[in-house]
Amino acid sequence: MSRGCSTSPGTPGPGVPAVELLAAPVSPSWCGSSRPLTTRCLSWWTPSCSRTQPSRWWWPRTRSPTRPWRCPAFPTSAWRCSSPPWTGPSRPRAPRPTWPLSSWLWCPTGREPTHRASWSAWWRCSGQGGARLVAAPVASANPARCLALNVSLREWTARYGPAPSALRCDALDGDAVVLLRARDLFNLSAPLARPMGTGLFLQTALRGWAVQLLDLPFGAARQPPLATAHARWKAEREGRARRAALLRALGIRLVSGEGGRLEWFGCNKETPRCFGTVVGDTPAYLYEERWTPPCCLRALRETARYVVGVLEAAGVRYWLEGGSLLGAARHGDIIPWDYDVDLGIYLEDVGNCEQLRGAEAGSVVDERGFVWEKAVEGDFFRVQYSESNHLHVDLWPFYPRNGVMTKDTWLDHRQDVEFPEHFLQPLVPLSFAGFVAQAPNNYRRFLELKFGPGVIENPEYPNPSLLSLAGSG
Repeated sequence: MSRGCSTSPGTPGPGVPAVELLAAPVSPSWCGSSRPLTTRCLSWWTPSCSRTQPSRWWWPRTRSPTRPWRCPAFPTSAWRCSSPPWTGPSRPRAPRPTWPLSSWLWCPTGREPTHRASWSAWWRCSGQGGARLVAAPVASANPARCLALNVSLREWTARYGPAPSALRCDALDGDAVVLLRARDLFNLSAPLARPMGTGLFLQTALRGWAVQLLDLPFGAARQPPLATAHARWKAEREGRARRAALLRALGIRLVSGEGGRLEWFGCNKETPRCFGTVVGDTPAYLYEERWTPPCCLRALRETARYVVGVLEAAGVRYWLEGGSLLGAARHGDIIPWDYDVDLGIYLEDVGNCEQLRGAEAGSVVDERGFVWEKAVEGDFFRVQYSESNHLHVDLWPFYPRNGVMTKDTWLDHRQDVEFPEHFLQPLVPLSFAGFVAQAPNNYRRFLELKFGPGVIENPEYPNPSLLSLAGSG
């Protein structure tokens, strides 16, 4: 239990606030209590609700296979039901009831808020000890438990793990009843997003709001809301689809579970990459104070590993170039905000590789679905992740001239300069993107020749005249 919070039985008095009750996860409905008023019912999805028993039972006219709500008979309560739309603006407007509602209570489908002592304890504990959310486990096959949750918008990720405390955490897994104040709920970007639990905890964890889990179990449903196997299968399928849509809408591309299980919600070989044309060496996501989406980094790593394997098998001498070499020296990986991989190759070795020979005549799609082609920007090669996804590795053909490595196509990049061939004699192994690649010897001097002194220790965005790392916040 938290500091100064008692869950002993009590009787709700006039101070018990208006509370909205959410039925989830299949088809959410909300019920709210307030001062004694004429009982009424509202709906957002459908024009009306049906009362099945006088003053006590309400059935929202939705497609939910659930039974009616039995609203608690608190002496200071009046109740309503409404169903908010899933689609809508990024900040859905709050409901506009005819009476004020100060708090909202989220309850899984089929549970009834009839325990007056629990109601009073929830309200007394709300906001104590710094917790913005108060929850109670539901007696079910999957009771709630605490989780740690770290949400990084910059990295497009949500990472779940064990919580240090069993009663205070960032998120819950399992069935629970959750209470929070209305002003907090509607301060979220997507307060009514479904599935409610996923959307709620992602947004509250991002804001650093704690969840307090009370040792006050909530009763099991008297009647299972999904009585048939087909209904349960359909609800689970719809729940997975809604969760994926919600994560994409919130900008989450990778979810890491407790046991390290990874779920991807971004691009793949069958879809376009997550960002459009790069202008001025500055991808659009940098302006949003985000780095390369993890699905794009995964595709770049896969493409780089594959291309290096093909080059090595064909006897083509190659080395990490430009920002890719800088990422290997600094991170042992792709720079977190980079959007492609650069390799240098010896021009005289191009004929050794079947894919490069084919690319001289036009695009070649190999047996793994990678696309080999000559770049339209100049005399160099490009290997794309797939025909749909244009994340790529650029191959820059160099040739020696009087001991200096040069090439025929020069782009307006500060690192695009000639360099002495002795940096390539010999090449040295260097960890990069999960494998070992070849790199120039004395790569620190090589990088400082191209980028300037201290480049490894002083990271910067590709085009600081447009956007600098220090100024991006």
